[in-house]
Amino acid sequence: MPFQIEQNHNRASDNSRALCVSDRGAPHLHVVMTPYRSLTPQGFVWFIGLTAGLLCLPLLAMIGTVVVWALLPFIVLVLLGIWIALKRSWRDRTIREDLRLWSDHIELYRIDPGHTPRNWQANPYWIRVVLHPNSGPVPNYLTLAGADREVELGAFLTPIERVELKSLLDSALRPI
Repeated sequence: MPFQIEQNHNRASDNSRALCVSDRGAPHLHVVMTPYRSLTPQGFVWFIGLTAGLLCLPLLAMIGTVVVWALLPFIVLVLLGIWIALKRSWRDRTIREDLRLWSDHIELYRIDPGHTPRNWQANPYWIRVVLHPNSGPVPNYLTLAGADREVELGAFLTPIERVELKSLLDSALRPI
C-alpha cells in the first residue's frame, strides 16, 4: 500500500473540538508514504532469467557458426541495459515521506535517494491542504501550504490516492 496511516485517538470528545494536551508524545496522525513496488526480488530474478532465455533462443539456430559471436555482445548489452534500468528504478523507489501531526505541531520528513533528508515543520493551525487538479506537474498535485512555504506531498502517489490523502488530512486538521 502506498501510504499507511496510524491514528492515535488520545483526544477529547469530537463534539468538544478539544484535544488532549501532550508534551509531544505520540502524534495524533502519522502517515507514511512510499511509492508502489510491483517487482519483488524473486520477480526480478525470474524476469532477467526469462528475458535472457528468450534473447538467446535465436542463437540456438546459429550454434557452430561465426554469427553467434557477432550477436552475443548485443544480447549481453541488452541484458545489461535491462538490469541497470531495473536497478535504477528500484533505487528511485526508495523515496519515503513521513507526515506527523500533533495538536500544536505538524512535521513532514522526506527521504530521497542520493539526497540529504528534508524536514518541514509548522503550526497546524495555519496549514492549508491544497489540491491542484490541473496546474501541477502531476494530476491532482497535493501541497501543504503554511509557514511561508508550500511543500509537495505524495507526488509519487496515484491521483486518486492524493485525493484520499487530502480528505484524510482535511479531517485531521479540522478539529485543530
